[in-house]
Amino acid sequence: MTPSVKSAPSIQVRIQGLKKSFGSQLILDGINLTIQPSEIFVIMGPSGAGKSVFLRHLIGLESADTGDVLLNDVRIDDESIRERFRLAMVFQSGGLLNSLTVAENVGLYLTEHRLKSLDEIHQTVIEKLALVNLTERDSHKYPAELSGGMKKRVAIARALVMEPQLVLYDEPTSELDPLMALTVGSEILSANRRSGATTVVVTHDRDLAFGIANRIAFLDGGQILASGTPAEIRASKDPLIDRFLAADFSSYALR
Repeated sequence: MTPSVKSAPSIQVRIQGLKKSFGSQLILDGINLTIQPSEIFVIMGPSGAGKSVFLRHLIGLESADTGDVLLNDVRIDDESIRERFRLAMVFQSGGLLNSLTVAENVGLYLTEHRLKSLDEIHQTVIEKLALVNLTERDSHKYPAELSGGMKKRVAIARALVMEPQLVLYDEPTSELDPLMALTVGSEILSANRRSGATTVVVTHDRDLAFGIANRIAFLDGGQILASGTPAEIRASKDPLIDRFLAADFSSYALR
């Protein structure tokens, strides 16, 4: 069944006492957070901190050992969750299907659910590609013909086709050069401003985090060491955060 949301508001996400282990390894250790509707909330921290595992819980791809994830007070494991809300995730790899063209990848959700005519799908795909600065000529290419930055932007366009109320990004600037990382960060910020979707970004990229976030939570060792506005995180006295932020990030400002 396809989502039946009509002009629904963006989503508040509440995480309560979230714990997750794989075997004897504790990954998430009692996380409590509230992400407000329409904001860009960044989860940052070093590699191996549990950021991607945490993100997968927010869209129901992982099940918690204990604790809850609530979308507008509805549990993420509720069977009706995808009828109530439109959720999208942009994976670190992009997750494009190599056998499909860019246009087919971007329009896949609409095609599979038969939500529009073929002409309408084509028009929607071109519109979404334009939002991430890709052209109709690009729509005929296959993923193997794209640069890393283009793949990331196609993945964003594919998420935007769903008109999501909640969109999640897993390490969106990984393996990109600084200029392309800046471009992708700009696209995330622009998409949030246009759509008003609640946006959660997982990254270890300091520049991206401070360039786009309304609020930031710093995750390490499966725990939230601090959360707040970018200014509050900069002012943190936690030695782990201080070391992580030791380099100069003042030159990156999308806002």
